[in-house]
Amino acid sequence: MLKPIRAVMTAALLTIAAHALAAEIRGDHPDTYVVQKGDTLWDIAGRFLEKPWLWPEIWQANPQVANPHLIYPGDVLSLAYLDRVTVAEAGPREVAPVTGVPLSEVEPFLKDLRVVDEFEQLPYVVSLETERLRSTQGQVAYIEGLENAQPGQRYQVVRPTQRYTRLDREACCDIFHKDDLDFRGKRTIDFEQYWTNAVVSDNGHELLGYELMRQNTGTVTRGEVGGIEVTTLLLDDSGREVRVGDRLIPVEAQPYDLQFFPHAPNRQLDFGRARIMAVADMLSTGGPRDVVAISVGARDGVDNGTVFSSWQVGNSVVDRVENGPWDRSEDTFGKNSKVRLPDEFAGHLMVFRTFDKVSYALVMDAIRPIQVGHELKHPDAPY
Repeated sequence: MLKPIRAVMTAALLTIAAHALAAEIRGDHPDTYVVQKGDTLWDIAGRFLEKPWLWPEIWQANPQVANPHLIYPGDVLSLAYLDRVTVAEAGPREVAPVTGVPLSEVEPFLKDLRVVDEFEQLPYVVSLETERLRSTQGQVAYIEGLENAQPGQRYQVVRPTQRYTRLDREACCDIFHKDDLDFRGKRTIDFEQYWTNAVVSDNGHELLGYELMRQNTGTVTRGEVGGIEVTTLLLDDSGREVRVGDRLIPVEAQPYDLQFFPHAPNRQLDFGRARIMAVADMLSTGGPRDVVAISVGARDGVDNGTVFSSWQVGNSVVDRVENGPWDRSEDTFGKNSKVRLPDEFAGHLMVFRTFDKVSYALVMDAIRPIQVGHELKHPDAPY
């Protein structure tokens, strides 16, 4: 008796799922598509779907595709949605499968940036060859705190550049702050918060992490031997210049993922918790293919491939028609005299590297500038 009921319920659920998926399909989708070198899952899904982050639902719903996570250049994808018939012809497997984002655009950030809870305990550059101010490839740096290092061991030279913090506010949302750091990793003077930081160094802020930027790599040529209290490191990369105060971490064989699969967030985040804190290589504004640092990470359920929509938060403005006069300062009006403007959609971004409390994301598309302070929501949030 139960089997027929189960069969009917299963058929009903599949029908609902098919209708839901059909609603997301672009009206101008092609019948077939040959995967090209340089494609991304985002690009391919965008040819078939209104929402590229739903791409797994297409391939996972079609058993003819053996592994929906591995689609290679040369694969022929054919989608006939009305009768749910799908044909996938395998192409050659001579190159790597396509990924969610163009690796060429994010690899410098994958290699160069990381976020840590502390760095003061790390070994550091105490001096440079012939007491130079800067050193680069082929020159020597002297390291303090690298006990028991052996010749041939390799290290990255990194520099603390940013300090990210969060201030929790119960009434509305969280406030995020970014501090620039000097060569020692100490905060530079921020005149906007000078007095509060001078009196209470953290002022109630939660530390989200220190951003470390890779400067160079080097190989140990001489340890602490014969009464010498420093380790000698030969710089062997044509990267950035090294200076006194830079820190060292071991070179990792593969410190980041090579595949990214776009998907919606795993959980709902409280309003104001997920924000854009910085735009790489920019002051405060970015656009498509720019990298941003965001205020949530693994502890918030964010992982590589998570897609967010970015929103400009609506201001609260005085209703001067009801509460004039026009020449009165807004600061003198109470809350009941103000109206909240709606948030405005700006674009989508996808996380490509995740740390505990901070993540980096690539702006995938945008209809207006992506800015520091933008609220991050579910990608399906209504515009």
